[in-house]
Amino acid sequence: MSITAVPRGTHLTRRLIQLYAGLALYGASSALLVVAGLGLEPWGVLHQGLAEHTGISIGAVSIIIGAIVLLLWIPLRQRPGLGTVSNVFAVGLAMDGTLALVPEVHGLVARAGVMVAGIVLNGVATGLYIAARFGPGPRDGLMTGLHRRTGRSIRFVRTAIEIAVVVTGFLLGGSLGAGTVLYALAIGPLAQFFLRFFTSTDNGGTTVPARTSGQAILPQ
Repeated sequence: MSITAVPRGTHLTRRLIQLYAGLALYGASSALLVVAGLGLEPWGVLHQGLAEHTGISIGAVSIIIGAIVLLLWIPLRQRPGLGTVSNVFAVGLAMDGTLALVPEVHGLVARAGVMVAGIVLNGVATGLYIAARFGPGPRDGLMTGLHRRTGRSIRFVRTAIEIAVVVTGFLLGGSLGAGTVLYALAIGPLAQFFLRFFTSTDNGGTTVPARTSGQAILPQ
């Protein structure tokens, strides 16, 4: 039985679409947490706390923090890619666009639903754009770099980072809520699951062994 080869240009185009869809979804999911008003994701808490102390916008703080986190890549021997650079700008633009389009949500049940949707979509977005293999964003690159260097799972590393960030953000005056706690506990398992899923899909449904050389971002 013959197998029709997929043109290389088609594969690249699909990966680019996957990258920017993931980044747009990441920004949109973060905006949903803002709309829900039940607590931002840990990095959002940090950005908010810093914004209150500096007087600059949360978006600007996000870009500055992204640049600082990139410096932490040096000892981890992480290399930035198109996805890394695109992350800095695309996520913020998608977040602002979503906030401009989505109306306010009233009622605890509705707000809780938006919160859960935001968290799940954030996990989907993380797996989607990292699996595109154009390089993780600054914050996710920190996660994958520590995963590779320490040998600990994506789930463990991501959860540890989120907890450290949210504590720092809270001490700086960032607001916490149920969404913050749920995000910190759930994003690690969600990121691991969707990273496996999209990587498996990219390889024709065949799961790639987690410890294979060159596949350091795969969860254990």
